Amino acid sequence: MVEAAAGRRSGTSPRRPSGGGEQQLPLVAVALATRVVMVTSAPPAGGGVGGGGAAAGGRCLDDLLGCLLGVLRVLGFPWAASPQRQPRPVPPRGAIPSTADGRRFAAELRRIPGRIAGNGACAVASLYTMQGKKGVNQDAMIVWENFCSRDDTIFCGVFDGHGPYGHLVAKRVRDLLPVKLGADMGTDKGREAPASNMEGNTNEVGLPVNPERKETTTSVGAEQDREYPEIFTTFRTSFLRAFHIMDRDLKLHKNIDCFFSGTTAVAVLKQGHNLIIGNLGDSRAILGTRNEDGQLIAVQLTVDLKPNIPSEAQRIRQRRGRIFALPEEPEVARVWLPKYNSPGLAMARAFGDFCLKEYGLISMPEVSCHRVTEKDEFIVLATDGVWDVLSNTEVVSIISRATSRASAARFLVESANRAWRTRYPTSKIDDCAVVCLFLNTHEADQPSSSAANNLANALEVSGDKHSTVVQLSTGVSADVVNALVKDTNELSLVDAVAKPVTVSDLTKDGSGTKQSII
Repeated sequence: MVEAAAGRRSGTSPRRPSGGGEQQLPLVAVALATRVVMVTSAPPAGGGVGGGGAAAGGRCLDDLLGCLLGVLRVLGFPWAASPQRQPRPVPPRGAIPSTADGRRFAAELRRIPGRIAGNGACAVASLYTMQGKKGVNQDAMIVWENFCSRDDTIFCGVFDGHGPYGHLVAKRVRDLLPVKLGADMGTDKGREAPASNMEGNTNEVGLPVNPERKETTTSVGAEQDREYPEIFTTFRTSFLRAFHIMDRDLKLHKNIDCFFSGTTAVAVLKQGHNLIIGNLGDSRAILGTRNEDGQLIAVQLTVDLKPNIPSEAQRIRQRRGRIFALPEEPEVARVWLPKYNSPGLAMARAFGDFCLKEYGLISMPEVSCHRVTEKDEFIVLATDGVWDVLSNTEVVSIISRATSRASAARFLVESANRAWRTRYPTSKIDDCAVVCLFLNTHEADQPSSSAANNLANALEVSGDKHSTVVQLSTGVSADVVNALVKDTNELSLVDAVAKPVTVSDLTKDGSGTKQSII
């Protein structure tokens, strides 16, 4: 035992035989000699015509050195191990960083004729948004004429973002949702595939489909549903697929954190006399039409998808989401996580907000249809900043009093802004965004037909607190420009729970929703 201990102290333990360094010296000499040969045989700079042969010789010596070092490592010599540098990945030719790619994509969208995504007007629509007092404007909007290269097709929508990055989410949905919808409509798969075969929402369950659906959010839509069920089914399939793909795009996006951020969406596709409306969240679409007595009335085309709607509440609670209102806002039902009082979302469906997608929040839109008649005059799409202070009837009345169609959206936003200050003087004014789509464009209220033709070209106005820039593709009436720049302030079904929402599901509240539906 004493001898063994002495052997361990002196380094002569049987487990570590002495003399290892002397056995390694010849191998070290071989490795050093190889390195010297490699260095001395390197071709001089500017080797001329023979440079290719010298480079090949250098590569051979480099390979020989790698083999020798590999053999030494296999034999168990730790000094032969050297850290291997990982080769830096080479981007493919023509690759562009994501930020630059996003800028290029945005620039291409701005060059599309007939597309307006800012304050402005065209022959068939007017758009306007104004920032509230809550921070950055998180509302977005769009009108796209000649959609899918069809003269009779128009796409329009409004998007109300929320959360820390809601403004980014709303703008991305504004830019990509119509592109994805148009791509689906232009494919055989989008025209033929039934909705029941589509994969589901972000939570990887199938999309809801109700083939026996006999009513939309209005009785008018129900009648038209039976008149042309085939075209409605095709469009509904495209809407469901586009919304699903859009939500998946947000989930996979690397630069926009959508965990606690999202956006509503209400989009209208007008093709000929057919209107297809897709609704997600609490933005709203209404129709201004004439009744039998010739009076202008309001017909609500969508239902505000709030958490207190019975079918929405049932789905959310089945997935362990909680619904309750805060003491200071007893009339506003909100969605909360099962164990945490967060985030308190005031809607039952939305893009993004992936913290709640496992607890009942879905991105499946409620899709309805309407057949345009000669009595229908215009459609108004607006975010909840307008509907929180104005009823449907008030909105229709305001649009009818606008001095021109080009200024109708701005007139409505300014009216809503004044209503906020009057009705809620101590509250912060919410962002407002409005799109007015006029259905009977042959009755334009311009002073001459030439002025109406000039308006057919896109007019975009992008304003901030300091300046306003007007971009005209061709000549536009100076009166219209002055009117616009006068003021520079600006899933599936969970066991059949996500059924189509109808007016009967609404609960009475002070918003004037129910009494404004005709």
